[in-house]
Amino acid sequence: MLRRAAAGVSAVLAVLACGLAPAAPARADDVRARQQEVLRTLGLPAAWRISKGQGVTVAVLDSGVDAGHRDLAGSVTEGRDFTAGANPPGVRPPKLHGTYMASLIAGHGHGPGGRDGVVGVAPRARVLSVRVILEDEEPGFREFNSAGRYENVVARGIRYAVDHGADVINMSISKELATAEERAAIRYAVSRGAVLVAAAGNEGAAGSGGYAPYSYPASFPGVVSVAATGPGLRRASFSNANPSVLVAAPGVDVLGAGPGDAYWVGRGTSQATALVSGVAALIKAEHPEMSPALVVQALTAGATRRPAGGYDTGTGFGVVNAARALAEAARISGHTHTAAGDGAHDPARPLGAAAGPVRVVRRDGRRIAVHAGVAGAAGLGALASLAVIAVAAGRGRAEDPSGAALAQEPVPAS
Repeated sequence: MLRRAAAGVSAVLAVLACGLAPAAPARADDVRARQQEVLRTLGLPAAWRISKGQGVTVAVLDSGVDAGHRDLAGSVTEGRDFTAGANPPGVRPPKLHGTYMASLIAGHGHGPGGRDGVVGVAPRARVLSVRVILEDEEPGFREFNSAGRYENVVARGIRYAVDHGADVINMSISKELATAEERAAIRYAVSRGAVLVAAAGNEGAAGSGGYAPYSYPASFPGVVSVAATGPGLRRASFSNANPSVLVAAPGVDVLGAGPGDAYWVGRGTSQATALVSGVAALIKAEHPEMSPALVVQALTAGATRRPAGGYDTGTGFGVVNAARALAEAARISGHTHTAAGDGAHDPARPLGAAAGPVRVVRRDGRRIAVHAGVAGAAGLGALASLAVIAVAAGRGRAEDPSGAALAQEPVPAS
């Protein structure tokens, strides 16, 4: 759920099951104070002494980002719109959800010293905006959700982001059905060193015992599936609980930026996902060559509020902590999780695909039969010779040279 902190505009982002409702107004200089609890939970004051995301690009696959927002100005590159043609000509997308997520990742504030407005987890990172969804108040929403040509926009968006330099890909989106194209795109991204982070989904309250169906792309192997926590850093009631969940982050009453220099307060696994993407950006800034697998290991090993037993399906391995994750990343930065050599599978290629032409060896069956027969006959002859030798040797051992029989006596054990 999103609540605008200035006006009573309402809308629903159906792909994320989020609602909008009016809330009490907030001035820009109140924003930072209202962020403090989330910033402390993530351990950001300590983490920022090490990394602020300099040199890292985070692709935000979403509804678009307002590049002119004062808390994002100068940090956003507007990439391709894969939803083009869904809206009627001349319709300008609101870019609400995408702007909100981008601000949580890379907002840098404004005013003297950037002290006002939203500060993101990685305030010096860059954002690549890739539009792959429509918000449901857009007139083309129904067309977008029903036309076959938009089925694989997420897969195409992932590949586009990788090819345009994304180090981290944030996907605060979820859907029920997976496609082979998405799985291949994720494999491609991981093979190129990109860290993928996605929302676990907001259907947990409706599920049996809190469990909910798997959501995609979060449930694909290779993607960091993020749950949301609420008060007490326990799983938020709406957050999906299933074995795809890897880590969690705050997802209730999270304040962020909206289009037109507005600010919003919201709840959902979307917000939690953006925060985790920001932490991944901090790690990649310090360790640019670190593989996605090791980044994930740093996120999980550095988590706080670990469940009893070390893992559960509600919050995964615990709540992400940026300072601890950076410390773990420094510890394991010299390691590798990448296999190499002739037997290693290239993760950019589909499983089961032939590595190359198969060499066919043709053998002459007639010649094999002849050679086998000769070898068999030779073997029988050798066995016969051995038998004759064995008989002769046995006789030699049993008789005295004079012809008298010799008695065999046992040899005592020493």
